[in-house]
Amino acid sequence: MAERSTAAVDVADNSGDEPLTAQADQSTADGVVTNREQDTDSDEAQGSGAAERPGKKASPPELHSGHKLARRYRLEECVTRLDGFSSWRAVDEKLRRAVGVHILPADHTRARSVLAAARSSALLGDPRFVQVLDAVEENDLVYVVHEWLPDATELTALLAAGPMEPHDAYQMVSQIASAMAAAHREGLSHLRLNPNAVLRTSSGQWRIRGLAVNAALRGIVTDTPQRTDTEAIGALLYAALTQRWPYENDAHGLSGLPKDIGLIAPDQVRAGIHRGLSELAMRALANDGATASRHEAACTTPEELVKAIGEMPRIRPPEPAFTAPPEYQRTTYQQGTYGRPSPHPGATQPVPAPPPPLQSRTGKALKWAVSALLIAALGLGSWQLADALMDQSGSNDSNQTQTTDDGDKNSATPKPVKTLKVQDAAEYYPDGTPQHADDAKLTYDGDSSTYWRTRSFDDGPVLAPFKKGVGIVYDLGSEQSVSAASIGLHYGGSYTAATLYAADSLSSSASLSSMTKIADARTSGVELKISAKAPVKTRYVLVWITAAPRSGQDAYSGAGYKQAITDVKFTG
Repeated sequence: MAERSTAAVDVADNSGDEPLTAQADQSTADGVVTNREQDTDSDEAQGSGAAERPGKKASPPELHSGHKLARRYRLEECVTRLDGFSSWRAVDEKLRRAVGVHILPADHTRARSVLAAARSSALLGDPRFVQVLDAVEENDLVYVVHEWLPDATELTALLAAGPMEPHDAYQMVSQIASAMAAAHREGLSHLRLNPNAVLRTSSGQWRIRGLAVNAALRGIVTDTPQRTDTEAIGALLYAALTQRWPYENDAHGLSGLPKDIGLIAPDQVRAGIHRGLSELAMRALANDGATASRHEAACTTPEELVKAIGEMPRIRPPEPAFTAPPEYQRTTYQQGTYGRPSPHPGATQPVPAPPPPLQSRTGKALKWAVSALLIAALGLGSWQLADALMDQSGSNDSNQTQTTDDGDKNSATPKPVKTLKVQDAAEYYPDGTPQHADDAKLTYDGDSSTYWRTRSFDDGPVLAPFKKGVGIVYDLGSEQSVSAASIGLHYGGSYTAATLYAADSLSSSASLSSMTKIADARTSGVELKISAKAPVKTRYVLVWITAAPRSGQDAYSGAGYKQAITDVKFTG
């Protein structure tokens, strides 16, 4: 759960905006600017382009806590007021959940671009981004409603505690780069990707807020959006490794680099930094002098950065520290204080020996008589046991059987399980409408943070009749005996249903009726196991999803039904 603090601070923008006063809120899913975002980095240093300056600044709308928009969104707290727009924490009274709202006057010079950016971002529907829920022009106001994540923590707050461990930094840059590569494939960019725009949820997933909307609110444009976002990812990784901002100006609660020394590699700023991650940060920042010394080509697009991350050896999480059990301490007890430890634990206390009991002559005689009877009984029992063993020895010799090879053949020997290697994959869409065909290979790359995903469907969990199903055909390289499949899923929920088919080729349009069904299964979790009654020989295997869960946080989120495949493994 992100910590919340309230304090008034002044935030200055080098682009010429007036200082502002805003209430601090670290856990907001704002996506624009809170007072945690010290906007002192110049747009030139960030490579983010020049900010659009309206001819006449529109006055902020006269709004207050308790005001309702569309008779549904009740404003609770203003978290940002800047340059004619304001951002609020609000409550969706219809669905009874917290949301965030950006509000501009309808005649604001950026109102049209903000509406267009919000609607484009909402169409992406990628769960790695904070989702836009509504974008409306009403009553001389333009407002954008988005998710509010109370359990998420800004990267700014995480870095305030110190640099990140190599595995955490690797997970962060891998997930952020993959998300931005997917956004750019859809024609969307961020342009203000900084530590305030990156959130880590309580489950350890990284999410990005303010896609397209953040830049539109600030009027930021650039001719090189991919280069801008890639350098921003490099700056995030640099900050995560060093707890320093890779420019001369202090920003986002981080100290900048010393002046007049230029950009130096992270492993020269602090000892013990992972060498591969240090080089990756420099390649993303695209500093010609630094990258030339490392003999590595600069990464100028998020796609190139994802490829560079994939070529790195995977960084394993640290081993859990072993805690030795506490040393055993003997506890001594004193005579007459049974059940109570000695007054000085650890010290041995002298215990006086009890006086020997008085024994009468009758007691001694009885003790010797009992001992004699026990000895006689033991002797008699031993003799009877030996006699029984002698009688059985002959019969055992005649009834002995010899172990033969036939007996070994009758014992069942488990057959070893063989993991089948996937050589290629292609999305299967016989109706001519692909989902995300370019991402099919991400389902067997061994990285659970990358995946192929479906689009959102309004009705579900069963996709039919509007969509018979969605799936991927896998090429095993040669004919193999397929008996089972393990399919890693990104979403859990109501349930996911899938069927395995033996296909004839890697074609995306082959008829489903021409294929042989292997097996089917369903699950409500994030792993689906499908096992066949008997192995089927085939080179091509189709994973065909016919039902998907709702991807939203609740049944009324409106996010639709969708599913994503992270890892697929076949065994034979």
